[in-house]
Amino acid sequence: MNILLVYPRYAESFWGFKHALKFIGKKAAYPPLGLLTVAALLPAAWEKKLVDMNVKKINESDVKWADYVFISAMAIQRDSVSEVVNLSKKYGKKIVAGGPLFTMEYDNFPEIDYLVLNEGEVTVPQFLADLEKGSLRRIYDARDWPKLSDSPIPLWDLLNFKDYASMSIQFWKNWILCITAAGAEAFLLWTIILSATKTL
Repeated sequence: MNILLVYPRYAESFWGFKHALKFIGKKAAYPPLGLLTVAALLPAAWEKKLVDMNVKKINESDVKWADYVFISAMAIQRDSVSEVVNLSKKYGKKIVAGGPLFTMEYDNFPEIDYLVLNEGEVTVPQFLADLEKGSLRRIYDARDWPKLSDSPIPLWDLLNFKDYASMSIQFWKNWILCITAAGAEAFLLWTIILSATKTL
């Protein structure tokens, strides 16, 4: 099985650092950590190729090679997603999509064959089990929150490290708890600041 993992291009904005990266000779700020983690969840015997469109253009030969095209994206990558979908459909390739954009807006993407939503550590194994049985559903969704120990080491072999300004390390899995904890710390800090200014 040949799997093409595609990370769509960011729309030009401050957060893409497109122009700043030229000063340090890099093509992108960060690698697609989520997509590399999904790659590690796939069977080791499968052939995998990564195309980060923030680093290089997607070629028709990449799509022709693939049995499935996997896409992960955020809202800022929406325009580039259309390019990937159109090219994949041109060659009759099945598309598997996940990530924040598709999790939040799956109804807006009827052209996607399979939506593997929320936490990949939960939903990717479900997709793979159904693929093996030949009984795929269109949407895989789960409300379970995996532990960090459930997350495999990303498939770093798919990257050229020299293309990126920095590397990402996942050290927290449940982002809701993380936000709650951060909010509690911020509230506590703000309370201390207010108390201090009152005593002054």
